[in-house]
Amino acid sequence: MNTSARRDGTPDRRRRGDQPARGGATRATGSRGARADRRGSGETEQRTGRPERSDQRTGRAAPPPANRKSKNPKPQRQVSAPPVLNNAKPARRQYVEVDDSAETHTKLPWGEGERLQKVLAKAGVASRRAAEELIARGRVEVDGLIVREQGLRIDPKTAVVRVDGTRVVVREELVHLALNKPKGWQSTMADDLGRPCVGDIVAERVAAGQRLFHVGRLDADTEGLLLLTNDGDLAHRLMHPSFEVSKTYLATVHGEVDNRMVSKRLRDGVELEDGPAKVDRFQVLELGEGRSLVKLVLHEGRKHIVRRLLDAVGHPVNRLVRTNIGPVALGDQRPGTLRVLGRDEVGKLYEAVSL
Repeated sequence: MNTSARRDGTPDRRRRGDQPARGGATRATGSRGARADRRGSGETEQRTGRPERSDQRTGRAAPPPANRKSKNPKPQRQVSAPPVLNNAKPARRQYVEVDDSAETHTKLPWGEGERLQKVLAKAGVASRRAAEELIARGRVEVDGLIVREQGLRIDPKTAVVRVDGTRVVVREELVHLALNKPKGWQSTMADDLGRPCVGDIVAERVAAGQRLFHVGRLDADTEGLLLLTNDGDLAHRLMHPSFEVSKTYLATVHGEVDNRMVSKRLRDGVELEDGPAKVDRFQVLELGEGRSLVKLVLHEGRKHIVRRLLDAVGHPVNRLVRTNIGPVALGDQRPGTLRVLGRDEVGKLYEAVSL
């Protein structure tokens, strides 16, 4: 055993490992102290999950970092979020009682089509909410049967929809136009002789892929209303005499017309080279200076029928304008211009030809 002398000459019997640690702290000695050191270090490692760090100079355990979170932090007060207010309103008339005694269509098949109220809104009938009101009141028909249930899906390409008995065209690709054909223009989509024609006015639409049919014809010297559509069935029926769609004309003729006599002859019928013809109504509007302005309504569509009728009663035509086709009126539309027909006009056209 190593010994060292004290200052007073007395031998010092303490071991080198028993020297007091720098800084005044005394380390544990012997195996008991070593086990205690290892046990303390293991407890620290179990608590933190990391081996205990020590100061290399002093041998003491290093204090934990200041920003390390404690194992049992002080519980914080829970602040609840303010309630979220929802101002959304439930759909009105979502469930509607149906009168079983009325003739209704409440069990239509559900498919992959569009909801009826959305189709009506896209067709310009009303907003979706207003369309739901129309359905709930039984004012909407699909394929001839009244619909009262909300959310019914239909195929717009095949379904026949009516509101208050008037047909609603719900196919987006259908086009219905009114043209005021100027005098001197041909009622054709193209002209081999290079003369101005209807096709020149709708050239941009045709170039965009629309295939348009003109409903009937007007000779080059006749002005006025000409309908154009891409619905071939509608165009065919409007021109067919069996559906008797009326056309109205204003004609300036030579001579002063005797209203009573001429009206009777034209309404009774006049024999023409291709058979008898007559008008539905006739009226003299103005007289003066050797001319007369007359109004004729008829449903025939033979070539030059108005001019030939007035020639037959002795009053050749000086100027002829078509102002109406069924429910569609020319109004104050300028020559050479197009306008899209309104929903009511289109519905009445389909109704006139039983579509």
